[in-house]
Amino acid sequence: MPFVFPEPACPSLPVKGSADRFPVRRVYCIGRNYAAHAVEMGHDPDREPPFFFQKNPDNLDSSGTFPYPPETSDVHHEVELAVALKSGGINISEEDALSHIYGYAVSLDMTRRDLQAEAKKLGRPWDIAKAFEKSAPIGEIVPASAIGHPQQGTIRLVVNGEERQNGDLNQMIWKIPEMIAHLSRFIELAAGDVILTGTPAGVGAVIPGDLMEAEIEGFDPLKVKVR
Repeated sequence: MPFVFPEPACPSLPVKGSADRFPVRRVYCIGRNYAAHAVEMGHDPDREPPFFFQKNPDNLDSSGTFPYPPETSDVHHEVELAVALKSGGINISEEDALSHIYGYAVSLDMTRRDLQAEAKKLGRPWDIAKAFEKSAPIGEIVPASAIGHPQQGTIRLVVNGEERQNGDLNQMIWKIPEMIAHLSRFIELAAGDVILTGTPAGVGAVIPGDLMEAEIEGFDPLKVKVR
């Protein structure tokens, strides 16, 4: 089939221990999924229904650098576990949810916090604050066949040698099977979808020159330089 201009490349991510790459279809992010982070952002940490926002597939970036974005003076780090799906569907049950997962990765949800705050104040979407170029640094995807399905373990972020965030995966308000099942009630999930599972407390600003080191127990650290 001819196109009016060359077809854009499919965004893809490296897979640990393989020359094959994981093709990315869509990116979903759950908000306020750690109670302490919900509190620090001024919200009630009770178990309210989960909500999601999206990033663009090519926002995921495994280059190890994060270019400081324009039109902001307050960019925040958020360390997260990423879930990569190998299959999907609608109305997936919690009991079946894990069977759709290909693997996991260490990731960051970088946020133009000043633009997000302005959008919240005006009741507008968060896209401009969340879905910008290279806004989701991410490490290699580790297949579930190699690592299993992480349910607990330290998740932390260090900036220039100083610890900023420190939590545990078991502190998620909505667990991974629950968020997959809930999201599939509203959207048909499919192979290539990536879900960012939320961040613990301690989010904060970075500036050019900073080195971010994101760590999740059982994974290689993700080191990202702010340019």
